Amino acid sequence: MFQYELHQIRSAELIRQAENHRLVREALRARRAARRAAARASAAHDMEGRGHTDRPRRHWFARAA
Repeated sequence: MFQYELHQIRSAELIRQAENHRLVREALRARRAARRAAARASAAHDMEGRGHTDRPRRHWFARAA
């Protein structure tokens, strides 16, 4: 009987750990998705008046000394 009770306790503990692990993964996934959505919204807002790259504008002529 003692073995059976130990098995039941261990089984319940493993089930709790698995559920906790699933909750953590779900929270991370939601956080990543929110971050991606915010980055897309920010990028769309930032790119309204600019070109398609973040490089500084190229000067065609050398500066006079």
